[in-house]
Amino acid sequence: MTCWYEGPLAAFDTETTGVDVETDRIVSAAVVVQDAPGSRPRVTRWLVNPGVPVPEAATQVHGLTDEHLQRNGRWPAPVMYEIAEVLAEQASMNRPLVVMNAPFDLTLLDRELRRHRASSLDRWLQASALRVLDPRVLDKHLDRYRKGRRTLTDLCAHYEVTLEGAHDAAADALAALDVVRALGRRFAARLERLSPAELHSLQATWHAAQARGLQAWFARSGTDEIVDTSWPLRPDLPAAA
Repeated sequence: MTCWYEGPLAAFDTETTGVDVETDRIVSAAVVVQDAPGSRPRVTRWLVNPGVPVPEAATQVHGLTDEHLQRNGRWPAPVMYEIAEVLAEQASMNRPLVVMNAPFDLTLLDRELRRHRASSLDRWLQASALRVLDPRVLDKHLDRYRKGRRTLTDLCAHYEVTLEGAHDAAADALAALDVVRALGRRFAARLERLSPAELHSLQATWHAAQARGLQAWFARSGTDEIVDTSWPLRPDLPAAA
């Protein structure tokens, strides 16, 4: 029987106006689907005119300028609909979805759906739940004592995965997918008997523990930053009084 990391996988990634999931916007996104290792991936891309200025700091990361997005990007509402449709299709096919740092990208998508479609990601996934594989969470749990950063670039270097054109949504999605396959092979003894659904549940627990550890480190260092323990989607903010 083929192990999940040798079978069909999909991956999702976004590029954005910033790092605040509540206020920043998606400017590009991609879903990559691959039926088996080494097979030709099928890539769906979206370019979005977010309707707000793109900060220079964000443009320096992904290269997408206001002028380019205004000229070539589509309005957010139909794009968010299409992305949610594609993710719901992956869920209905029981195809695991790789998302690097899932609470960021999936929460951003959820907020964009609420902003432009008066909907939510959960509503799109009522019929079939996502089975998310987050290489950041998996790597931190399976190799927890390794020192160093764990960005996608770092993980690609560690697992000998080629990343061409970093901070392009499609390139990052494919690289994250390849990292998950490499993780699966390296830690096969610990992963091959777990289904993607079981791994999804375990990652929620692992991420919460990782977040609590980071929160404790912040407290010791005198930093008041709050680390959210939710995975793969952050809850709604409470309504303002």
